[in-house]
Amino acid sequence: MANRIITAIDIGSTKIASVIASIVEGEQPTVIGVASYPSKGIKKGVVVNIDEAINSIAASLEAAERMAGMSTNSVYISVNGKHITSLNNKGVVAIAKEEIGPEDILRALESARTISIPPSREILHVIPREYIVDAQGDIKDPTGMTGTRLEVDTHIVSATSSAVYNLMRCVYTIGLKIEDEVFCGWASSISVLTETEKELGVILLDIGGGTTTINTFIDDAITYSGSVPLGGVNVTSDLAIGLRVSLEDAEKIKINAEELMKMSQKSSVSEMTKRREKLLGKEDEEDEETGETKKNKDIIDVSNLEISGVKTVSRKLFEEIVEARLSEIFDYVIKQVEDTGNEAKLPAGVVITGGSALIPGISNIAKKIFGIPARIGYPKVMSGLVDEISSPSYSVVQGLIMYGAKNDGVKNMRVQSSSKGGSGEGVFGKIKGFFKNLMP
Repeated sequence: MANRIITAIDIGSTKIASVIASIVEGEQPTVIGVASYPSKGIKKGVVVNIDEAINSIAASLEAAERMAGMSTNSVYISVNGKHITSLNNKGVVAIAKEEIGPEDILRALESARTISIPPSREILHVIPREYIVDAQGDIKDPTGMTGTRLEVDTHIVSATSSAVYNLMRCVYTIGLKIEDEVFCGWASSISVLTETEKELGVILLDIGGGTTTINTFIDDAITYSGSVPLGGVNVTSDLAIGLRVSLEDAEKIKINAEELMKMSQKSSVSEMTKRREKLLGKEDEEDEETGETKKNKDIIDVSNLEISGVKTVSRKLFEEIVEARLSEIFDYVIKQVEDTGNEAKLPAGVVITGGSALIPGISNIAKKIFGIPARIGYPKVMSGLVDEISSPSYSVVQGLIMYGAKNDGVKNMRVQSSSKGGSGEGVFGKIKGFFKNLMP
């Protein structure tokens, strides 16, 4: 089978990440082009300046195309923001023939999506949680089974039409066709979570610059999707105030804090070893040395970051500021999940991914607030230029590639049904159709 090329663009609040991958059936996607560009015109997941957003997306994609040595004309894009909501709904149909076929599954999904939503909202995804054939449940794929009644339990993710339309407009303006729009949390779950975690029950948090997306899974089925308008930018803002530095310098400290802490610790141990060798047997000076070591451990040397007027910062103050803001974000997440009747404390724990997942101590803070195990979620390894996209900040864009690869060049039943609106195309479908008519 000939190679198929998939392009994905993660349109975030702080960066636009573009990845071009080559897909061969039966093999892992091979990354051939990747680029990241500062995001402008996007705030908390939504477009606030069309022109700036278009320029950022175009610059990111152009750099990825240069690396890949080829141009692309269609993309998968991410959708995010506090406007994302979700609910679960069931659809039932009668089986016309002896065996259940793809057309029966499609009719069941269409039945499930006939829900009452405001005119200003459109459905992004209709995700099957389980199929039920003649009262027999826990079926993942009913194709080929015999029965008279097919029921599907679905998870429906919806978004504000205007927010998605503005994103689409930015992409269409630079001459691209949109293969599909995918919720950030759903994309991250594809690239980060294991089957065991989804089976046991897990909560996934993708903490980006301006938003934190939430997904919960129980019994290998998605139960909740949402987003809160808080993220790494809020941590940076708090650090700037607490450490009395500029926002740019606070971001430098936040990004490099873990590495700087390790360097300070190594330096401290080295000095301690030398002094012990020199002052062996002098107990009073050893006590003094212990006090000096404790003092060194509370200092983060930031001189390498070339911050004007600041050479060191207090590690204790840094950790207190970070913990206070992250605790607030986690409390917000727990409240939002539980207010919808879902459980936030799940057996497999909490998995944290996204650019802000690398903040020092974040997993320990999550353990304390959620009261369950916590780990940092790294995206699954692809082949090719994997070093460039191995960070948690590339979880979404890797998920978009894997999502596109599963579609096998043709949108599957779930994707087909999720690209239409309620009864007929709806406003969202008309907008998409209008722009597609403009395509060459």
